[in-house]
Parts: sequence; structure tokens; C-alpha cells
Amino acid sequence: MAYQQQPFYSPQIPFTGSIQGGLRDGKSITVNGRVLPGANRFHVNLQSGSRPDANIALHFNPRYDSSSGYIVINTKQNNCWGTEERIHQALFPMGSPFNLQILVKHHSYKISVNGIHVTDYKHHIPFNMVDTIAVDGMVAVNTISFQDAEVPSAAAQASYSVPYKTTINGGLWPNKNISIQGVVNHQASRFVINLRHRNGIAFHYNPRFDENLVVRNTQTMEQWGSEERSGEMPFHKGQTFQVIISCNPQHYNVFVNGKQTHTYNHRFTNLWEIDVLEVSGDLSLTGVNV
Repeated sequence: MAYQQQPFYSPQIPFTGSIQGGLRDGKSITVNGRVLPGANRFHVNLQSGSRPDANIALHFNPRYDSSSGYIVINTKQNNCWGTEERIHQALFPMGSPFNLQILVKHHSYKISVNGIHVTDYKHHIPFNMVDTIAVDGMVAVNTISFQDAEVPSAAAQASYSVPYKTTINGGLWPNKNISIQGVVNHQASRFVINLRHRNGIAFHYNPRFDENLVVRNTQTMEQWGSEERSGEMPFHKGQTFQVIISCNPQHYNVFVNGKQTHTYNHRFTNLWEIDVLEVSGDLSLTGVNV
């Protein structure tokens, strides 16, 4: 089973991070964030190393020095910039969230914004020389996540029996992340992720394919609270997924495949007492990191 690099969470900008194993055909990088109000520009670079004079294979640079905004894409080799390519579309409104995906293919980078393909940028530097991502400018980033092309079959991946239960040593605390990877069954109806304490369930996360939504709730002394049912359904039958539950001082942030999908305010606030993870239902588990 190929190693899957863990995401970078809420990195401080400017940010430079290693792409473990470098780029390869079929690998994708997803940057989920928000353009700051009053932004003039920001950029995402795929480059060779972290030195100031590093070669930049892909410079993706939204700018706001015109009324509607536009995007510059370029390459820098030996401290010399190439010929700019420009996209005259306002794809990153100031103050708005975005989801930028860069998919590495043999001839080009395929670039999508908020799920919509925007452009193909041909390689000017061999992509196998790229090992670093850098983000700078007037932007806040939630996650930078990575997905490799070759995903082993569910049968080859599955190494955890379901229902699954494990101890969270030391309980939860702010900035604690829990990672769950798996494959949704082809005929799935529902599955459940629970964060439990001695007297109940602090966070119940319940994708329901029969209703096409995700229910969130809390159970105390066998009594359920009011359900939260708003938001998207980010899971698909028969497909792999990675769920990250990120514990914050006031709430949980839930990321699915690198994209923030749900927020749930703490109803049970003694975080250190939340010491059990349970996963059950119509899925195969391939990885758990608590």
C-alpha cells in the first residue's frame, strides 16, 4: 500500500512545505482556503526546493489590480521568468472561500477551481523535479492535501475490521486531529463515526446515502440532542475517502478529501474525557490515525 502524505492544516502564510515523494503522473494537490478581504494578490508555487532562487515549475498567481481580477500562470528557471499565461476570469473573489486542485498529468498540470476545470498548463520543467509547495500573499489556508493516482483495491487496502473501536490516548485537545481513511461500500446505506466519552457520544458523524446528507449530533446519558443536517454530502458509494476531524477550542472542523465540509460546535466540552473512536456501518477501513 502506497504511503499517503498527511495534509498540512492551517499553515501560517507565507508557507513552504515538502511534497513527500515528489510529483508523479496522476498525483493531485488540493489547496482549500479563503482570499482575504482587500487582497491584492496571492500565489501557489510548485517548485524544486525551498531556496529563494529555486526553480518554479508552476506559479499560480491570482491578482486584483484590475476591477474584476485575473490569474497569471508562469514558470521561473535559473532566476528568469517565462512568458505569462493569463486567465481573465474572476475565479477567486476577495473574502471568499475556494478549492484549488492541481492534477499532475504527463504533458501538463490540469487546474480546477471549485470543481470546475480552468486550464491545462504545459510542463516547462520536468514535474519529477518538483518536491516543494509554497503559498504566499493575502490568503488564509485551511488545508493542503495530497492524493496519489494509484489507489489499491478495497480488498487489498482493508486491514481494519468493522465495526472498529480504539482508544484515543489522552483524549482530545485543541489542534488534535483524527484521520480516518476508507472505502464506501457499493451498496452503502449509512456509516457512523463516533467520538465517545464515558457517558455518551460527544460527536456523532453519520453520512446517510438513503437521505443524501450527513447528520451530526451528540448523545448524553442515552438521550440524543437536536440533529444538524445542513451542508453537502461529500461521500460517494464505491469510492475512497479520507476524513479529518480537527478539534478546535469551540468546535470540530471536518475535512473530507482535503475540503472542509462541516463544522460542529462542542456540546460536550470536557475534551480530555473524549477517549474512544468508533467507526461502523457500510464501509471498509484502510487507515486510522488517532
